[in-house]
Amino acid sequence: MAIISSSIIVIVAMLHLYIFWLESFAWTTRGRKVFKKFPAELFEKTKSMAANQGLYNGFLAAGLLWSLFIENEEWRVNVAMFFLGCVAIAGLYGATTVQKSIFYIQALPAIVGLICLYFNI
Repeated sequence: MAIISSSIIVIVAMLHLYIFWLESFAWTTRGRKVFKKFPAELFEKTKSMAANQGLYNGFLAAGLLWSLFIENEEWRVNVAMFFLGCVAIAGLYGATTVQKSIFYIQALPAIVGLICLYFNI
């Protein structure tokens, strides 16, 4: 796996680790500052839902980081493509259903990563 592809995978994984932390542990504190359009009275009521979403982001990060340690090159690329594809789809869905900026924050980096993997950059 090329250096640029690996770097993008690390960046996307770190983003999802941050989202995991934010949704799982800081939803009612830092989450209020990040999700300003979300009604303040709903943060406490949706704490367990956000923590569940956070777990999914944590699993995405774990899968991406795991892909960097797989010895077989073909499997390494396939696993990375799978998890980047999951991130891209989730980002596209979020951009169409929640907020357009999710495309730039989540989907676009994953798509760039997929392109770099495809072209072995």
